[in-house]
Amino acid sequence: MKFIDFSKSIKEEIFPIYLAEGAEAYFRDRVVELLREKCVQQPMLNDVRVEGETLKGERLVSFCDELSVLPFLSEKRLVRVYEFYPTEKEYETYLKKYFESPCPSTVLLIVNSGKKANACDLRKKRGVTLVDCAKESEDVLSRWVIGTARRAGLSADTDAVQTMVRYCNYDTARMKTELEKLALLLGEGGRITRAVVDEYINKDVDYKIYELTQAASRKSFSVFSSILTDLLQKGYDEHAVLASLTSHYRTLYDVTAAVGSDATVAQALGIKPYAVQKNREIASRLGKERVAEYYLALYQLSCGAKSGLYTKEGALTSAIAKIFFS
Repeated sequence: MKFIDFSKSIKEEIFPIYLAEGAEAYFRDRVVELLREKCVQQPMLNDVRVEGETLKGERLVSFCDELSVLPFLSEKRLVRVYEFYPTEKEYETYLKKYFESPCPSTVLLIVNSGKKANACDLRKKRGVTLVDCAKESEDVLSRWVIGTARRAGLSADTDAVQTMVRYCNYDTARMKTELEKLALLLGEGGRITRAVVDEYINKDVDYKIYELTQAASRKSFSVFSSILTDLLQKGYDEHAVLASLTSHYRTLYDVTAAVGSDATVAQALGIKPYAVQKNREIASRLGKERVAEYYLALYQLSCGAKSGLYTKEGALTSAIAKIFFS
């Protein structure tokens, strides 16, 4: 199930084994908090944390035995295992018996940030309930922000919420912090508007880089210069700026060279179909030959800066001259 469905699910039933897996740390932490609130009394005695890297060989035998320890003055006992990636052999030898017949008074929660090449796929094991903690789409996060704002006594405009999600670079933990700040600033019954978001929420560096590359594509030198100055004053490196510009024009080059629908190209390049569509529009406006010219020139400058042929300041200055004044 998706994380947003998890809180509803545990109101109806608590399963014996959960796998909270995905890159979004806030979602993983919330799974822990919600399970603890729902099923654990006396947490000092009934909430156990184990590091997955310690569970090897015979330690797995004793661990499985410990899962059957009865809770003390509580309905359930919560055992949290972090970054646990058993091999298929370890699962078959030590874990399978417990997974297929778990202790009814124990909730085993495995909290993993991702997957490992040699590990078995715990998602497919019998008795495991998956809570998908992957990063969500803009639409899903926008709905989450609106719901969270409502619970904090705030209302929010749709365009303001979408802008907030982008400014925070889809980082749920940061959005939660920003909402808490806005609740204090606006007070009960306050409304989150685009003006409020622009005034009080700082743009994530990645979003500023996105704005920078878009300004370069539009050949808007004044906007580009303003963003660049802000980035450099805050310690962003010239190498990183040039690398971002090179990556942007490489994407434009790739979408002009690729054949197929937006969805097909998106799958091949590992980006979203909407991004392919917008980049194709930019590339069409600039022209295929100019896109290739910019990409190759910036790539050469980037390589030269890394090899010491150019200073990083000189390479970036040359790249800017190429984009805006060639």
